[in-house]
Amino acid sequence: MTDQSDDRPELQSERQLPARRDPTESAPARSAERFNAPRQVRNVGGLTSERAAKIVRQSGDARWVAFLGVVIIAVFVIIYYFYELGVPIINTTPRLVAQDNLQQVTSIERGYNLFQANCAKCHGVQGQGGIGPVLNDQSKLFSHLTEVYIQSVLTVGGRYVCGNPKSVMPVWADTNGGPLNYIQIQDLINFIRAPSTQDYVVKDPTTNEPVIGADGKVVMFKGWRDPTFKPDPSASPVPDCWSGTAGGGTPPPPATLPPGTTPLDLVALNFTFDKQALTVTANQPFAINLDNQDPAGTNHNVELKKADGTVIDNPPVINGGTKTTYVYDPLPAGTYTFICFVHPIPGMTGTLTVK
Repeated sequence: MTDQSDDRPELQSERQLPARRDPTESAPARSAERFNAPRQVRNVGGLTSERAAKIVRQSGDARWVAFLGVVIIAVFVIIYYFYELGVPIINTTPRLVAQDNLQQVTSIERGYNLFQANCAKCHGVQGQGGIGPVLNDQSKLFSHLTEVYIQSVLTVGGRYVCGNPKSVMPVWADTNGGPLNYIQIQDLINFIRAPSTQDYVVKDPTTNEPVIGADGKVVMFKGWRDPTFKPDPSASPVPDCWSGTAGGGTPPPPATLPPGTTPLDLVALNFTFDKQALTVTANQPFAINLDNQDPAGTNHNVELKKADGTVIDNPPVINGGTKTTYVYDPLPAGTYTFICFVHPIPGMTGTLTVK
């Protein structure tokens, strides 16, 4: 009887399994050959030693580029931080503060044109008063003409703010039927409370370009409020609806002239002085009788200026149909200009000779 092989599958699989190896035995040497391909096989992809070195150099360069990028961003952030907030050591102005100041200046310059167009005919070009009360008095600007008070008067009118049925102060805000919007109201407030320590440019309201004067220079103006002003502790408080002149009450009486001094007569009619030349004695007080024969609502005064335009005296204006006597301090010999402050036109300009 011959031996026959068993063809059962389960027996065949057992015969195909490798013999078990003791764990303490080392692997055959040829097993390592399967994991260590020849050099020509490892270099099939083109990764030569030179290529590998280049990759390492490129990786180093990339790290340096990333580092420099971080440094540049950090420096930019630091510079922008000080640009926004200012450098404390050299006391620079923060950008936001500078922009706020610039917008405030722009608002004041717009407010100047609004005031001249709508308010000057009653309150005077310089807020010296006329039909309306004085606005440029430091006591009023200190405690009376606050932003809140001016806002209220412009919004609802003087009649409702002060309870005076005879008040001629109209409503200006368009929310109550007036002609000015809220931005224009704020511009007016900023102008009235503008500090006297800064110069502002007079701009043409239609083109917004600086106005050039007869001397070829840009026309400038200053605010009215003195930031350093503080009232005397013994001074009476300003009433909430004070409409008088400085100190409250009625205007002080004009200064007296020395005996024998005769005031000069000057008539204002049709926006023209009847004289364009006046002569007074040097180093002595003098006076001018102004007779304003223009209609009611037309304010005039007689302002004195030096030859270079410096204002010597700018007395309060008077309404049309009224008279007053202006008394001036002594002047040294020379040539001066007298002019209507409200209407600085040739017809209301003359020469004052002091000799």
